[in-house]
Amino acid sequence: MLKNIWIKYRYWAILGFVVIWMLIFDSNNMIDLYKIRHEINDLEDKRTYYIKEITDLRKEENELFSNTRNLEKFAREKYLMKKDNEDLFIIIE
Repeated sequence: MLKNIWIKYRYWAILGFVVIWMLIFDSNNMIDLYKIRHEINDLEDKRTYYIKEITDLRKEENELFSNTRNLEKFAREKYLMKKDNEDLFIIIE
């Protein structure tokens, strides 16, 4: 009886075994491939973000160093620099 069932469904059993092996036990299984694909998508998103940030910073750098007035404004706002004959008041909210 068991031999008749094996003969009748042996191709389906072998196919099922191969599918389970490929999904779970193989070194290139579907779970790991999904995780790697997800990680690649995250890294590509980060890459596009950082490329955008770099272009924005280069634009800001060109604006700063193209004009001394812009550079002075940047130094005063970011680093709280002042001229010798000025008083600086910092207001903290």
